[in-house]
Amino acid sequence: MALRPPRLLIFDCDGVLVDSEPISIAVLIEVINEAGVPMTAETAYRRFLGRSLATMARIMAEDYGLAVTEAHLEAMRARLYERFRTELRPIPGIRQVLETIGPAFCVASSSQPERIRLSLSVTGLLECFEPHIYSASMVENGKPAPDLFLLAARSMGADPRDCLVIEDSPAGIEAAQRAGMSVFAFTGGSHAGPSGLGATVSTLGPDRIFSDMRDLPRLIASTA
Repeated sequence: MALRPPRLLIFDCDGVLVDSEPISIAVLIEVINEAGVPMTAETAYRRFLGRSLATMARIMAEDYGLAVTEAHLEAMRARLYERFRTELRPIPGIRQVLETIGPAFCVASSSQPERIRLSLSVTGLLECFEPHIYSASMVENGKPAPDLFLLAARSMGADPRDCLVIEDSPAGIEAAQRAGMSVFAFTGGSHAGPSGLGATVSTLGPDRIFSDMRDLPRLIASTA
C-alpha cells in the first residue's frame, strides 16, 4: 500500500522506545491482587495495554468493582519507578534509529509526564526528545481517542496526514487511525509474545507491522 511520506514521526513510549511493559504489567497485577481482585497477565495485557491510568481506573471500577484510590496509584508508581531505575532498558536499536532518521519526531504516551521523562532518562533517550514530549494528561480523552496524537501534531506544526505513528498497543493503533495518521505497529518488545500482540495488531489494519526497530528507516524510506 502506498503511503504519504511522513514529515513527523510520533513515537509511543512504553513498548516502543523502552521495554517497559512486562515491568508495568507485573506491578499492576501486584497492586490489583493486593486490593482483592485476582488478575492474570493475559487479562491485564488485553485490558490495559496502552491505556492511561485514568482509563485503567475507570475499567477497574466499572468491570471489577474496584475503586482505584490515589493510594493505589501512588503505590503502583512508587514500585514501578523503583524497578524502572534498576531494570528498564531501551528497545534495541532505537538510539541509532533516532540519530539517523530524517523526519522530525516526538513522543506521545498515555503515561504521566514524570514517568515518560524517567523512562527516557534512565535509558539515555531523554535528550533525543526533550522538549517534544506529550502525555495523555494533557488532553481530555486518552487512547483510543485521537486527542493525544492530534495535540502532538498541532504542537509540532504538522498536518495529521503527514504524520506517522509508531505504536505497539491496539488502543494506540486505533487512536492513530482515528486521527487520520499512518501507523506502523511495532511488535519487537519483550511483551509481544506473552500478550499475543502480533495476532492482535494484525486484525487492526496498521500500515506496516515490524518487529526490529532497526528496520524503521528502511520502512520510512519505502514511503517516498
